Amino acid sequence: MAHYAVVNPATGSVVKEYPTIGDADLDSALARAHAALGPWGRGTTVAERAEIIRRVGQLHEQRKLELGEIIAREMGKPVEQGVGEVEFSAAIYEYYADNAETFLADEPIELLAGEGTAIIRRSPVGVLLGIMPWNFPYYQVARFAGPNLIIGNTVLLKHAGQCPESAAAIEQIFHDAGAPADAYINIYATNDQVSTLIADPRVQGISLTGSDRAGAAVAEQAGRHLKKVVLELGGSDPFILLGTDDMDAVVEAAVFARMDNAGQVCNGGKRFIVIEHLYDEFVEKFTAAVTGMQYGDPSAEGTAYGPMSSATAADNLEAQVARATAEGAVLVGGKREGNFVQGGVLMNVDPSNSAYGEEFFGPIAQVYKAADEAEAVRIANDTKYGLGSYLYTNDPEQADRVADQIEAGMVYVNCVGADGVELPFGGVKASGFGRELGRYGMEEFVNKKLIRVNA
Repeated sequence: MAHYAVVNPATGSVVKEYPTIGDADLDSALARAHAALGPWGRGTTVAERAEIIRRVGQLHEQRKLELGEIIAREMGKPVEQGVGEVEFSAAIYEYYADNAETFLADEPIELLAGEGTAIIRRSPVGVLLGIMPWNFPYYQVARFAGPNLIIGNTVLLKHAGQCPESAAAIEQIFHDAGAPADAYINIYATNDQVSTLIADPRVQGISLTGSDRAGAAVAEQAGRHLKKVVLELGGSDPFILLGTDDMDAVVEAAVFARMDNAGQVCNGGKRFIVIEHLYDEFVEKFTAAVTGMQYGDPSAEGTAYGPMSSATAADNLEAQVARATAEGAVLVGGKREGNFVQGGVLMNVDPSNSAYGEEFFGPIAQVYKAADEAEAVRIANDTKYGLGSYLYTNDPEQADRVADQIEAGMVYVNCVGADGVELPFGGVKASGFGRELGRYGMEEFVNKKLIRVNA
């Protein structure tokens, strides 16, 4: 099978294969992106670039049903949820179009000595390489390409091997919106070709969303060639329940945190850590809800969740569960049918179990009992990851105290699914570094140039 292909995970059928780019064509694409820096990054204003990105968002809205149908057959997301992803992507483009001039305005610095002026001027750094994942094919591109194109950088976009159709559709939208063909170029590149691009001096930055293994490989290569990188990697996010007056609402939030996108969300809740006196009630209700949730055809209206993104993804999850249960964990639910996996709950996972330190990228939750607040925080932080986290409590002082102790890039208190275009996204530890979205998403790939003028 080709490196890039649409393989419908619901049926296993190969819909279409796409040829990988040749080395000569790849070098030509890089040369064109590099040559476009002048006319795009310096030959247009921030306002002009922002209006093109605004149009990109509008075209996403106009084509959202078509785009949702594409990823349903690429990676199994129900069409309605795919449409929701497209709508969020459109909002990202609009947000940066609305705020770019403010975010990129010259920033004066008050001099402590001497006369004259000093400012920081934000300008493009050059060609950027984006390496995107399959789980949110439109959203991931939006939060990388939108702000960076407005800055004046140019983009080579290498999407996941199973997302060639959505990758082509995104490129078409950028060009239909008025972005020069050489400012945004979709490339069907291999990993070896990605390494070649990272080594090339014309590439000035790399953004990757993916596994911690992929992030380590890219960071190593980028460091060798002195390239800036932004990495959004895996997560094993804790969902901590310390107190509530409405258990049903907490369970509903917990189910969404684990089952959204068939559990294939980097910052989805994966480890549910429950204070002892609430543990039995939570486990009973949560297990019933997760195991009772019905998967189905992603193209059908009202489907709760679809298949795993691929046979490989389902195989990997099945192997993780098998190891965990062989090492003493107890599984409720989690049955597999083709690439569809029933929601499941793992209990009795102790630190000696391999599952304790792994990210489960699928609809399988782990549940832990904590004797008190301190133990809950210890379990939450006892992971190599540090992307997001969720905390439920009806004590405001406890909320502030515990949120401050959680080792993660994001803490959501008494809410799930509260991401916003204005809120920075990113992690610490093995979950990567750098931020996307919000103002901070426009601060990663800019030259913060000092201009000091004497009186």
